[in-house]
Amino acid sequence: MMNLALADHRLTKPGPRDTALADYDAVRRAIAFISQKWKTQPTVEAIADAAGLTPDELHHLFRRWAGLTPKAFMQALTLDHAKSLLRGSASVLDAALDSGLSGPGRLHDLFVTHEAMSPGEWKSGGAGLTLRYGYHPSPFGTAVVIASERGLAGLAFADPGGEEAAFMDLQQRWPRATCIADQAFTAPFAQRVFDPVQWRPEQPLRVVLIGTDFEVRVWETLLKIPMGRALCYSDIAHRIASPKASRAVGAAIGKNPISFVVPCHRALGKTGALTGYHWGLTRKQAMIGWEAGRLGAG
Repeated sequence: MMNLALADHRLTKPGPRDTALADYDAVRRAIAFISQKWKTQPTVEAIADAAGLTPDELHHLFRRWAGLTPKAFMQALTLDHAKSLLRGSASVLDAALDSGLSGPGRLHDLFVTHEAMSPGEWKSGGAGLTLRYGYHPSPFGTAVVIASERGLAGLAFADPGGEEAAFMDLQQRWPRATCIADQAFTAPFAQRVFDPVQWRPEQPLRVVLIGTDFEVRVWETLLKIPMGRALCYSDIAHRIASPKASRAVGAAIGKNPISFVVPCHRALGKTGALTGYHWGLTRKQAMIGWEAGRLGAG
């Protein structure tokens, strides 16, 4: 099995948060360099220099973080790899749907069950709703977690210094809700999301989707994309019976309030291009590579 000690240790045991953020910051610099230079297949020494690490430090950090070497991670980010995700998506996804895996018991690898808020609750801007939020270390930087008694309602990511802005970006989706800082309440949600040991079908993660009917249908389709596969916007539009709505699908994906759990990072351009990501393209690349490492260890 892949060693996920970096994520697991820091989510299950007390540890210096600054160290966790520094590790992801080094990973982020390496990924940004790889994403710019992958066509030239840069050396490990060049990647390490860009990340501010020695080659040995880079190798061990990447192996601990994603179960991949930097070179293997670079392969996971190439256009050919992205295209292969799309080529394999239809048959795998259709098989999952035909097998009944699209039901609330298992929507994708995280074992998620969901409910959508009523149109009235959405139109009211969350009036009468109490949301609790907290900041937690994750494999992808600081995670901003928002939850209610009904389940996880928001998940965003931030680089150092950007935590408050990321929270405000989420909070403005429900402007009339009451938001309370409650790190203890949101901590179990962060553990459940980022610790693969806790991805269990008998304990599904409950999420609350807060959006328009169209947005919720798009997000439900994202939930059905298996790890290691992807769909392009036009395919998603066809699956929600709105074949001419690719741009609207893209807008709905950009408004996804529960990043990573509702895997909008698995939506690619028609050519296999990674396209944009609300929380940064480098973070999207990190998620795809992290998942590739997990699959490779399975």
